[in-house]
Amino acid sequence: MVRSPVRISFAGGGTDLPSYYEKHGGCVVSTAINRYSYSVIQKRRDSKIQVISSDLRISETWEDLAGMDLSRTSLEIPLAVLKEMGCGGLAFDMFMSSEIPPGTGLGSSASVCVNVIKALSTYLRRPMSKYSQAELAFHIARNVLKKSVGKQDEYASTFGGLNRIEFFCDGSTKVTPIQIEYELMREFESRLMLFFTGSSHDSWRILKEQETVTRNQEPAATSALHRIRDLAGEVNCALEQSDIHRVGELLHHGWEAKRKLSAHITSSQIDDLYRLARRSGAIGGKITGAGGGGFLLLYCEQKHQSAVREAFAREGVAEMSFMFDRQGSSVVVDDPFIDGDERCGMRWTYYSKRSLQFHHQRAQ
Repeated sequence: MVRSPVRISFAGGGTDLPSYYEKHGGCVVSTAINRYSYSVIQKRRDSKIQVISSDLRISETWEDLAGMDLSRTSLEIPLAVLKEMGCGGLAFDMFMSSEIPPGTGLGSSASVCVNVIKALSTYLRRPMSKYSQAELAFHIARNVLKKSVGKQDEYASTFGGLNRIEFFCDGSTKVTPIQIEYELMREFESRLMLFFTGSSHDSWRILKEQETVTRNQEPAATSALHRIRDLAGEVNCALEQSDIHRVGELLHHGWEAKRKLSAHITSSQIDDLYRLARRSGAIGGKITGAGGGGFLLLYCEQKHQSAVREAFAREGVAEMSFMFDRQGSSVVVDDPFIDGDERCGMRWTYYSKRSLQFHHQRAQ
C-alpha cells in the first residue's frame, strides 16, 4: 500500500503558478500533514485494468488505455497517470481511497495524483526521484488535464515535512527542509488549528482568474503576489529563528494580502469566522488553498484554543485534528506489490473493506 499526504501552506500560495514564477520567481512555505490518499495494487490474470475509488463509489474497467477519453470518466486522474506511464497491456486492480475530499484547499487532488504515480512506479519497479515524481504529477495536472494549478501541492505531497519550496523562472524547483528543533516543531504544531468552513470550492476557477490577472500584469494583483512571496521568506526566517509567535502574525498579513487577489478568495461567512477566531484569541490565520471555502487554518496559543473551539462549536463549525507528516509519499505495506504472494489479495481485500467502511461511516 502507498500513501501520500495533503498539506497546509503558511505563505507564498499563488506564487507557484507559472504565470507568476516564470516572470518573478516564487516561494512557498508549507508542511505535509497526516491526512492521506491511499492506493493498493493487485495483479490480475486477464488483460484488463480495474480502478476502484471508494471516495467516488465507482469502479471502471479498461482494456484499451490508448482509446480511453479522459473527458468521459470521473477517474480522470488515475487514467491520465496510467496513460503517461505507459501502462497499456498491463493487467491489475487498483483500489484508491482518500481521507480528504477534493475542493477543501489541502491539495487532495495533487495527493491522489502523486500517490497513483508512486504506487505504479513501485509496482512496475521503476524507481523515481522525488523531484521526478512531483514534476510528473504537475505535468499531468497542468498539461494533460489542463487545470490551472501551481506546483506547491505536488511537491509538498511527494517530499513531506516542513519546507521552503522555491520556483524559478526557468521552471526548476528547489525543496529545502526548514531545520528547527524537535520540541519547537511540536510546539508549533500544537498551536495550529484547522476548521472546516462547511463548503468546498472550485479552486480551478479561482486559480484561472488569478492566472489571467497575473498574465495581464494588473498592478494590484502583481503587488499582492510580490508581498505574498516576500512573506514566505519572512515565515522561513521566523521559523529558523524559533520565533513561532511571529509566524502567527505573518499568517494574518498574508491573509490580508491574499484577499486583494480576487473577490472569490473569501466570503462573508469566512470573514465572520476569521473575525470570531481573532476575538477569541487566535493571532492569525488563512483560508487553505486558492480560497473560497474549505478549511480555515489558525495560529492560536493553547491557552486560547478552548475559547476558539467553543466559539466555533456554537457556529456549527467542526475542527479537524492533525499532525505534521515527515515522510511524504511512501510505501507503507510492501506485500501488495509482490506478484504471486497470496497475502497480496488478502491485504488488498482488508484495506479495501476497511476504507470503504470508513468512508461509508463518514458519509452518514
